Amino acid sequence: MKRIFALFLGLVLASLAALAQNDKKTVYYFPIDEEIAPPASLRVEKALEEAKSVGADIIVVHINTFGGTLDDADKIRTAFLQSETPVWAYIDNNAASAGALISIACDSIYMHSGSSIGAATVVNQTGEVQPDKYQSYMRSLMRTTAEARGRRPDIAQAMVDPDIYVEGVSDSGKVLTFTTNEAIKYGFCEAEAESLAQLLEHAGVKEYTIREQRYTFLDKLIGFLVSPIVSGLLIMLIIGGIYFELQQPGIGFPLILALSAAALYFAPLYLEGLATYWEIIIFIIGIVLIILELFVIPGFGVSGVLGIICLVTGLVFSMVGNVGFDFSHVPTGVIANRLMVVLVAIVAALPISIWLGKKLFESTLFGGLALNTEEKTDEGFTVAVDKMQALIGTAATAASILRPAGKIAVDGKVYDAVAQIGYIEKGSAVSIVDYVNGSLVVKEMEK
Repeated sequence: MKRIFALFLGLVLASLAALAQNDKKTVYYFPIDEEIAPPASLRVEKALEEAKSVGADIIVVHINTFGGTLDDADKIRTAFLQSETPVWAYIDNNAASAGALISIACDSIYMHSGSSIGAATVVNQTGEVQPDKYQSYMRSLMRTTAEARGRRPDIAQAMVDPDIYVEGVSDSGKVLTFTTNEAIKYGFCEAEAESLAQLLEHAGVKEYTIREQRYTFLDKLIGFLVSPIVSGLLIMLIIGGIYFELQQPGIGFPLILALSAAALYFAPLYLEGLATYWEIIIFIIGIVLIILELFVIPGFGVSGVLGIICLVTGLVFSMVGNVGFDFSHVPTGVIANRLMVVLVAIVAALPISIWLGKKLFESTLFGGLALNTEEKTDEGFTVAVDKMQALIGTAATAASILRPAGKIAVDGKVYDAVAQIGYIEKGSAVSIVDYVNGSLVVKEMEK
């Protein structure tokens, strides 16, 4: 009898222990304590995947941000809304602008004392308020997000638009921002919490295991490289390197610089699943078409235009989270934002490259990339200017394609020449019309 009772008691205790173990929650915890930009959205994507892999019951995101880009905030907002695992926001100090949007997208919001949430008006890089079309989009995002989480949409909109008046809550003419106590009062915060442990206690989670996000050095490096500023600088190095190599073929270093910058640009985007084979291939095709236009195909026409389009397309779409040629899941405005980054970088790279090239070729820092030595006549140097000028009016034959520079032949002798207008095909009959800067100037004879 005693044995039966002991066995029964053991089974009961084992069952209770199993129930207690099953009641223990796995809490996945990670921070967003930076500008809302591509690195932040990549961090969120990794966090949600990792939370799912460890079987997390709750995801707690520690938020302290003044905001960032609207497209990345929309991407994070959508990820939180679609998460099968409950996402709780723990606001520590600030959840402003885009930070307010992603906080409202969470299932529950907890705030540290002295924190604030709101001020979600869309502004540009200098802090100037953007036109109403941007505000309208942000209002709709805040409204639909608040509705999805059972929060008051009129209050969410008032955090964007100072013209929205919410009786007893906000004054017209002022963008709404809540303190911790105000957020609790109006349903935008569940409770005040001074720590993660206190947050879980308020939520009634007694038994739990905390799993923090594993963010490696490689993850940080990738996050750094995909940031808009660094991406823009890499694009400038790509364009600048290509420009220098085309100006002085055979130097080598500019080409190595351009290839290294391209590798640093595409590699992290490829590893993160943003850049795919076709985007990298179309970028390479663009470079090839531009080179063909400059050195093989005379003039500047279809090949050059297509090359520029392919180059820009490859750079832009490699930063967009499309699946193949499907862009249906890309948040509104992302492509336009990435296009702006690429165009600004290219436009900035060209004048800087031209200015820098002039300085480098005139400088003696690298041993003199340009020939600056004067060959004076009193030191014994002479130039057969009279002989060359005597050729003016003489008929000649194009010994190579002139685009516009090339070679011509006069009585079996070859001279440097430049076409006066357009380009001239090899073998064409030309007439020498001038002698400028060490080259004969020619024009094609009428056929």
